[in-house]
Amino acid sequence: MIKMAGAKKIYLPVLVEKDEDGFYVVECPLLQGCYTQGKTLDEALKNIHEVIELCLEEQKEEIVEQLDAIQEFSYHVVPVEV
Repeated sequence: MIKMAGAKKIYLPVLVEKDEDGFYVVECPLLQGCYTQGKTLDEALKNIHEVIELCLEEQKEEIVEQLDAIQEFSYHVVPVEV
């Protein structure tokens, strides 16, 4: 990947889940179809970084600007009876 001079860094949230087979599944909820996995957490995080870069290369510039405008992203858990 070629880095552009003056490119700015944006911070995107990722969700990590350990599945029943012991793999770490990582998803960036702000980018459609942006997910991967790894045998270790480090491997999964390295993989999602690469997948995010690929997803952003395919996105139009307006979407990247919208992501850059996000000031806060929070994760909450709500109780649900099942």
